[in-house]
Amino acid sequence: MSASVSHWFSALGGDAGMPAARPPLDGDRRVDVCIVGGGYTGLWTAYELRRTHPELEVLVVEREVCGFGASGRNGGWVQGALAGDPSTWTGRGDPEGARRMRAAIRSTVGEIASVVQAEGIACDLLVGGTLTIARSAVELDRLRELEHAARRDGLWDEGEDALLGPDEVAARVRIPGAVGALFDPACARVQPAALARGLADAVERAGATIVEGTAVTAIEPIRGTVPAVARTDHGDVHARWVVRATEGYTPELPGERRTLAPITSSMIVTEPLGAERWAQVGWDGAETILDAGPLYHYLQRTADGRIAIGGRGVPYRYGSRTDREGPVPASTVATLRDGLVRLFGPALTDVAVDDAWHGVLGVARDWTPFVTADSATGVASAGGYVGEGVAASNLAGRTLRDLLVGRRSDLAALPWVLPPGGRPPRWEPEPLRWAGVRGVYGLLGLGQEIERRTGRPSRVTALAERISGH
Repeated sequence: MSASVSHWFSALGGDAGMPAARPPLDGDRRVDVCIVGGGYTGLWTAYELRRTHPELEVLVVEREVCGFGASGRNGGWVQGALAGDPSTWTGRGDPEGARRMRAAIRSTVGEIASVVQAEGIACDLLVGGTLTIARSAVELDRLRELEHAARRDGLWDEGEDALLGPDEVAARVRIPGAVGALFDPACARVQPAALARGLADAVERAGATIVEGTAVTAIEPIRGTVPAVARTDHGDVHARWVVRATEGYTPELPGERRTLAPITSSMIVTEPLGAERWAQVGWDGAETILDAGPLYHYLQRTADGRIAIGGRGVPYRYGSRTDREGPVPASTVATLRDGLVRLFGPALTDVAVDDAWHGVLGVARDWTPFVTADSATGVASAGGYVGEGVAASNLAGRTLRDLLVGRRSDLAALPWVLPPGGRPPRWEPEPLRWAGVRGVYGLLGLGQEIERRTGRPSRVTALAERISGH
């Protein structure tokens, strides 16, 4: 059971769920900015560059079709949050770093909504916030700790963020056994493939060029008087700047094997539920939902009345392989369906699964997203979103815009911008990388089972988080 890309792409129509590809690159080119990757990061960067600097010649090079990777497969959360420990930003010598990053990413939800409206992108965007659901005392204590830390560090918006009791949760969504939830208003639901494809059209209207079906085989920095170059199977693109926006597919480029680990996430989507079932479930506000377990599930109520739920299946493949087109393992589909029934109980006991798919997201060794731009090499990049890239990619695109044109701005000074020549910590070589990633996920699963069985926090969970650096 698997769509060619995802249920989101299939819902857009086209041949076997795939849109017709734009023409490939036709020989060598010279441009101001060459962007490698037609996902959210590359498209937002191209859009912002052309919107504010229409004199620049911008070319986006995509191996498949725009949105083919994580941008067209994700859970559809436009979330005003970033992965990683907020203290990371403060630890980079910026006492206000965590607050500045939080303000920037939360405002990004509105930025995206504004572009969607201005460009007429039909992507089912609805700003309903997100609920992190606790179904045990252990999980509720974990949410209280998060609330306490957010208040202590000034990262809590009074009157907006809220720790909800069981009755308040039930008024929003009926999840049997829910004992509380954290509510964060800075999140929107979206049809992710529709956003990616609509954004690609907006990029072209802004005057950038997109070529598809063109694989970049190497990115080379400036050498003397020779500009940076993206080498492809259809010709070479020389540019003042080459932007690597390849996220989970980064390890396939020469020299980037250990930059990001491609972690696999899988999703299923139910049949349309119908009015009677929705009356049992509630969920009228269409908030996105996260369960608070160590191996969490993420969900959205789709605009056409389904539930889409995702989580980790086989999290990592040896050698950073990015297998993504084969059928989702039946065991993964069963686990996700069981998670859905565990959340909603009898209302969904016999619900049918209409589709399943998977894809890869990019994870840096420190679980922290980053932006880089080095004028000496002419190479820039952004990524490592750990699955929270729908909003973060927009912020990255605006940040890259300012860095590439040399604008001294608040965005260019955010602490996720690494110094020129800087790069995220590299992952361990194989087989240590495979053993480490698979081991951490195994420990998280074990910790979750211990917590469910004993009703007490598990040291195994804490150990897994320490090992991963997450």
